Amino acid sequence: MGLKARIVAGWSRPGALAVALLPLGLLFALVAGARRRLYASGALRSVRLAVPVVVAGNITVGGSGKTPLVLWLADALRARGYQPGIVSRGYGGTERGPSAVAVGDEPARVGDEPLLLARRSGCPVWIGRDRAAAARSLLAANPGCNLILADDGLQHYRLARDFEIAVVDRRGLGNGWPLPAGPLRELPGRLAQVDAVVLHDADASMLQGRVAPSRIHSMHLEGARFESLLDPTRHATAGEFAAATVHAVAGIGEPQRFFDHLAALGLRFTPHAFADHHPYRAADLAFAGADAILMTEKDAVKCASFAPGHAWVLRVEAVIAPDLARAVAERIDGRPPA
Repeated sequence: MGLKARIVAGWSRPGALAVALLPLGLLFALVAGARRRLYASGALRSVRLAVPVVVAGNITVGGSGKTPLVLWLADALRARGYQPGIVSRGYGGTERGPSAVAVGDEPARVGDEPLLLARRSGCPVWIGRDRAAAARSLLAANPGCNLILADDGLQHYRLARDFEIAVVDRRGLGNGWPLPAGPLRELPGRLAQVDAVVLHDADASMLQGRVAPSRIHSMHLEGARFESLLDPTRHATAGEFAAATVHAVAGIGEPQRFFDHLAALGLRFTPHAFADHHPYRAADLAFAGADAILMTEKDAVKCASFAPGHAWVLRVEAVIAPDLARAVAERIDGRPPA
């Protein structure tokens, strides 16, 4: 096991390596806290857009379900009369931005999550290391947009926001220590300052009373239909794979979450976990004797050019309660003019 893997493995609970890294973690926390205070005081200036900004992020490293949440928000807010645009850093892509994301773009250039958002949301999607610049460019190119959704970016304080959402998945806050001793980008007390905490397949007990119950929302993903990666008009149910030799791949923040979803559908399969944002190659899907390869939508956008004909994609939708879109709308409808 490499050093990086050993460090990550130690994030679930305090161990010798995590303890050794704690001085660096404390320094990281001090710098992160000081930076946030500089923005809060105005010493570092945030960019205030002419439209409301809703940020969905987390205080831990790694994917926790933000992209399905942003897709849900885009649909729910559109149903309330808003015209959202989406900005993202474009993690994993080579494009620094600001740049629009088209449905035919290469994931290696724009990143897997922005490409998935562009294909699924029906919203204009722009990427950029500077989210404020990306949002300005999006609004200039799409004057009908009246709201910005920021996928990730909770710590990108240069972009002023009107509503903050933090997602916490079932892994919780790990050992509760800051990077690199633990998985935290910001200390747990930050959760008390956001407008909403979304628990993705997680229990409120892991928040240890830090967040008022009125600001807690639950989220889970639903999906039981598979689409052929090479021919989306072809569909299949889990039962159709009952007698097949099935392999499942996942290069997301927590691959086991995908595997558990498949198991809950009654599937038997061989799992293959990859790192988040894994740059797939044809060799990664070369499973001898496989009748079907199952993958997430996020993985699928990177595999379409070389995947075999027996590759299938599970399409999922977020289910959130109580109505988070209502809380967002109530806040931003009362937002003072920029």
